[in-house]
Amino acid sequence: MSQEPLITRSELRKRKEERQKEQTQIEKTAKKEYERKEKEIDNFYRKQTKKQPPLQKTRTEEKAKSQRISNTLTKWIVIVFCLLVAVLLMVFFW
Repeated sequence: MSQEPLITRSELRKRKEERQKEQTQIEKTAKKEYERKEKEIDNFYRKQTKKQPPLQKTRTEEKAKSQRISNTLTKWIVIVFCLLVAVLLMVFFW
């Protein structure tokens, strides 16, 4: 009693080739979907960067501006303090 194999080698080979074809097809569709999503994301961010103009400020310019404002405010504080002292002196000694 000789038993025949349930699946022959040629049948196994055919199945393996079919699986490989299916796998490559799945990979191609997944790759296309991934590229489409990437392109969509890229377009979105490209549009966002077009909406926002590039920054023209630098750190040194901002620091200089801050120092100018600080100096001006300090001068005004000193002037107001001197005027306040003058008013108080006039009130007490008048």
